[in-house]
Amino acid sequence: MTPVPDHYRGVWVRRLLETPQLRDESTFVRWLQTSHWHADLRIPLKAPGIGAQMQLASQQGFCGVTQVERQAKGEVCTWQRRLDFQPPRADVDAGFMVFETPERVIETGVHAPYLEIWERLPDSTGRFIALAGQDEAGGDTQERFLVAGRYAMHVRPRCLAWPQDMQAGQTLLDVTVGHPAMAQELLDFEISFGTLEDGHWTIEQSTLPALNGACRSFAVDKFKVNHAEVYCLGLGKMWQVLDWAMQD
Repeated sequence: MTPVPDHYRGVWVRRLLETPQLRDESTFVRWLQTSHWHADLRIPLKAPGIGAQMQLASQQGFCGVTQVERQAKGEVCTWQRRLDFQPPRADVDAGFMVFETPERVIETGVHAPYLEIWERLPDSTGRFIALAGQDEAGGDTQERFLVAGRYAMHVRPRCLAWPQDMQAGQTLLDVTVGHPAMAQELLDFEISFGTLEDGHWTIEQSTLPALNGACRSFAVDKFKVNHAEVYCLGLGKMWQVLDWAMQD
């Protein structure tokens, strides 16, 4: 895979989303981008009268690889989702990207009408790591841990497969309402965003609210060429290195 241009790497905060139907400035959105991999977390502000299950099912987040191409109309960024909190989408997640400054980018939809304004967080460059969890046999557990500067994101997908009767275009809320006995397992999908500082990882926001504010000792050690050990409660120990870049 071709790495993304350097100016994409870091942690981006969405300041605004505009579509023909809505304007959103309140949802907590973080997009963490390494050389090849991305992780994205979107937690809407809780609205009065919304039940806990509905609130959880309305969250969004995904993880995968990123491709940037120059086309006649401009630079196009495509997020190829490998893991998704919501059911698979029918269209490709791609946007035209215009950098107003190195720290601010405007995204407009390629396949749908929308506009998003992103700003890069300070201290989110300098090191970029993407790790894939491994089981005892060396197989991929589908866990991912991404680092950009002093920020990190952990992604652990649900174990349960989607129901066989799920229809195209359904949201996670639709699926949980239609399969209440499966709701707890369908919602058991962790995407946690936080900071790495002084040997600790502090979770700021997570799709699992019980993890919000958790502070854990953290260390990562790369050995050989493509393997690393992670020392942190709640994370697997053995990981395959997908990205590992340290800048001065």
